[in-house]
Amino acid sequence: MDKAERLTSALAEVGERNTQPRQAIAKAIAAMGETGEAFPVERLIGELKSEKSGVGRATVFRTVDRLVRLKVLDRIDFADGERWYRLCDTDEHHHHLTCRVCHRVVELELCLPRTKIEAIEQRERFTIEDHEISLFGLCEKCSLKALEK
Repeated sequence: MDKAERLTSALAEVGERNTQPRQAIAKAIAAMGETGEAFPVERLIGELKSEKSGVGRATVFRTVDRLVRLKVLDRIDFADGERWYRLCDTDEHHHHLTCRVCHRVVELELCLPRTKIEAIEQRERFTIEDHEISLFGLCEKCSLKALEK
């Protein structure tokens, strides 16, 4: 199954109709997902405008939000308030390493051990239902640029 089909089938599984706007959104996200790069919604909207798809901003935001809730897209929230999205290569649980300058995102296959999560639950009297870990810093390229200044 290609990436666009994966996106539209995820929406279909929750009863969303396979409309032309959703197909256009899925196709645009899949194309951006081919590179593995993260993207802001404004870039997605720009892609859809350049293709003259006629998809409205509200439809894009609603669809992206739904895809995040379905765990088909990952949302990365930056400290500066920016929110970027990424079509991940895997449905498996994973975390991210993110450059705060260029917004490069790398998938990490590491996680807290279940015993640590259980210890947090007990100590804080909290039932943890899910978690995500995002580590922020500078990628090698941005680190080198910072040193040159």
